[in-house]
Amino acid sequence: MTPAVFLDRDGTLIDDPDYLDHLDQIAIYPWTADALRLLRRAGFALVVITNQSGVGRGLYTEAFVGEVHARLDAELARGGASIDGWFHCPHHQASNDPRYRLACECRKPKPGLVHRAAAALDLDLSRSVVVGDRWSDIGLARAVGAAAILVETGAGVRQARRPVDGLRADAVLPSLAEAASWILRERR
Repeated sequence: MTPAVFLDRDGTLIDDPDYLDHLDQIAIYPWTADALRLLRRAGFALVVITNQSGVGRGLYTEAFVGEVHARLDAELARGGASIDGWFHCPHHQASNDPRYRLACECRKPKPGLVHRAAAALDLDLSRSVVVGDRWSDIGLARAVGAAAILVETGAGVRQARRPVDGLRADAVLPSLAEAASWILRERR
């Protein structure tokens, strides 16, 4: 079984425009490909776990989420990096579409997407790390028994100033670049 780094998408790998609903809004952070290459070289699987409630809210489609991930795959490949799996939650409890209006097990901090990824990719959760810019990412890490890193990109600075009772990150770091260094140092 392989350890993984479970990565939030918006605010961790790319800039967070709130609801990314046009491909021209994609802005990969300059350190993302380098960090991913380092983690891959160290033997980690790289998996994106992202809440995409904009689907349930009717702001964009699941097909568009797939287009975003295909564009990111292509841009990361140009930087010599790759993602092993993209997993997203499209649900929102107030959705007008009954397919998306539910209290699901896949919306972070619930562990459904990580369990799906672990089964599909044969991942060892006990040796894995979750990296994200929100407390829901830290809650996800705790729910699956993984290490937790809160990055200060995206919503991270704001989130770090407002801790959630009962949740602690193993590290609060400026970006995915520093998170990759921490992972290589602490989780090898």
